[in-house]
Amino acid sequence: MIIIAFSDRTSKILPRILCHGMKHVAPIGVYQDKLIMYQFIKPGKINQIRLSMRDLQILQRHGWRFIYVTGDLAYNFNNTNAKTCVQLSKHAIGIKNIYIQTPNSLYKHLLSD
Repeated sequence: MIIIAFSDRTSKILPRILCHGMKHVAPIGVYQDKLIMYQFIKPGKINQIRLSMRDLQILQRHGWRFIYVTGDLAYNFNNTNAKTCVQLSKHAIGIKNIYIQTPNSLYKHLLSD
């Protein structure tokens, strides 16, 4: 299973200006009893953060929204040349739609499926 986490807050200036609604997205891989969030920092740098179910509840209280997607993470997606958090998340769940460029458009696409 894959969890896609969306936030309406970010510390980066460009998404604050260009993105409406959701401003950041991060895929969370579920491995048996472990959760690992792949946090996009900059191109070529992706941090892996271990989470627990309690951490998800804390994130949810701070405004994060979660969409649960069936399936597994794409093979070797962590070593991609993603330029944005949206490209990283799209590659993680296997979406190839080039018109999805913002976290809000990815959020709406996943809700419509």
